[in-house]
Amino acid sequence: MFKKYISRLETVISVAQSILTPKQFIFLSAVLVGISAAFAVIVLKTFAHWVFIFATYVSGILKLGFLTSILPIIGILLTILVVKKVLGGSIQKGTSQILYAVAKKASIIPRKQMYAQIVTSSLTVGLGGSAGLESPIVITGAAFGSNYAQNYKLSYKDRTLLIGCGVAAGIAAAFNAPIAGVLFAIEVLLVDVSIAAFTPIMIAAATGALVSVIVLDEEILLSFKQQQSFDYHNILYYVLLGIFTGLIAVYYSRNFQRVEHFFGRLKFSPFKKGLFGASILALLIVVFPTLFGEGYESIKTLSESDPGKLLEHTLFSGFRNNSWVLLLFVGATMMLKVFATSITINSGGNGGNFAPSLFLGSYVGFFFSKFLNLTGLTKLPVSNFTLVGMAGILSGLFHAPLTAIFLIAEITGGYNLMIPLMIVASISFAISKRFEKHSMDVKNLVEKGHAFTSNKDTNILSTLETNTIIQTDFLTVTPDENLELLVDLISHSNQVIFGVIDAQQNLIGIVHFNDIREIIFNTYRVKYTLVKEIMMAPVETIAPFDSMEQVMNKFEKSKKAFLPVLKEGKYHGFISKSVALEAYRTKLKSMTIE
Repeated sequence: MFKKYISRLETVISVAQSILTPKQFIFLSAVLVGISAAFAVIVLKTFAHWVFIFATYVSGILKLGFLTSILPIIGILLTILVVKKVLGGSIQKGTSQILYAVAKKASIIPRKQMYAQIVTSSLTVGLGGSAGLESPIVITGAAFGSNYAQNYKLSYKDRTLLIGCGVAAGIAAAFNAPIAGVLFAIEVLLVDVSIAAFTPIMIAAATGALVSVIVLDEEILLSFKQQQSFDYHNILYYVLLGIFTGLIAVYYSRNFQRVEHFFGRLKFSPFKKGLFGASILALLIVVFPTLFGEGYESIKTLSESDPGKLLEHTLFSGFRNNSWVLLLFVGATMMLKVFATSITINSGGNGGNFAPSLFLGSYVGFFFSKFLNLTGLTKLPVSNFTLVGMAGILSGLFHAPLTAIFLIAEITGGYNLMIPLMIVASISFAISKRFEKHSMDVKNLVEKGHAFTSNKDTNILSTLETNTIIQTDFLTVTPDENLELLVDLISHSNQVIFGVIDAQQNLIGIVHFNDIREIIFNTYRVKYTLVKEIMMAPVETIAPFDSMEQVMNKFEKSKKAFLPVLKEGKYHGFISKSVALEAYRTKLKSMTIE
């Protein structure tokens, strides 16, 4: 029955495609992708919320506190089981795969990502894994966009645009924050977008947010209605918070990677690795129950007037009204969050770092302002610092200050905190960028040799393969021949450069037409001059496995129009700078979304 309805819908869309103009069809597609992404958010968020309510009820009312520790173990093991039995034994995690798909896979995202992320992350995070649902949501939205475009035979540009639509709709639906959704898609994932491309992305984000806010209960969405007014006398403290969040973001990024490498080196089977990691996570949750799940409920608690509720149903419940104990609890949770999240994801669970960054940011902001208040140095609005801290960590981890600023502005229901948000997000970004060149999304790609940075030229060059522009049909000469043969080759070909090779195909020199122009018009010298007498040693050489960025750097350094290519030490051909630049221009044109 379900397949029947899907078939009818596809028929209607195909008819619409034949009637509408390409631009109109993209607008329609943006709405449909936005709706799809929104329903993925609804499924994930609702499941995670009700599991949290159930676990809280059972542990609090029925006095079964151990349940919040057992559920994450079950969730991670079930995730591993689903990956092994249903998803072919592997699943890609993290939004970096979207960057890779856009740049290296012609914006083709596997069909299984339309459901794999929903199933696995709902089991992991829904059952208490200390990770976020936003990264799986973003990947699912991108998969919807990519596969929709493939289904209707859309071009690479349109596939990429609809991936952006899916990403924007996912973030917008998850937070009821359409502006943040648009900015995240553009600032973090898409290499280059023209102003005209904003329209479908905005349509998708608005659609996702609208569907989410209509269907989802407001309690499930992360939102804040209470906040204190901004006092410009606190600007210095917001500057200090920006520095603090930037350093904490670096701490999180580096320790996440350390735990990732630790689990990567373990020789355990998937289930043993999962049980090992989940057991450590369970112990952390026993002591710090706020590490259970996404943690959005505890963020709301910290920003309210009675943050002491955070200690209820914990080992420290007897100190509920002790501000210093609460501060130490928050500080310890803050420092341990990275380990809880990294263990969750790298032991076999699935989730992302978006929600943990907001969780960590709220704890950092609360810790910073509460500590200063308790010491009597000043009197800061703790709730404001709790909210602004989220923007600081999000900006520092993802190198996305605009997304961070507008996300927090939108979920707080206004723009009263715009100035401190801008201060904290920009300073945190600058501090993080100083110590970590790449954001968390890009780090894994860099380690694998796929460098994606904020430098558009570097990004485009990284997508080009050096061996595709090597010209191997260049004529060559030997060192002991006289110039008569070389002149004959020049007169009967378009070549201006010749490799000089020996019998073993070793490159021993280069002859360029411009270097011998005066000689070739002197008959005597042509007859009695050997090639080896006028050849020049190559200034730079290229290997087929060199990156295009390395190739262009060598052209820039040598100031040459042609460079020889050596394969396993032997002459292989030449690369022309003009051919390399033409490949760059072609790729740039294909990657520019208009």
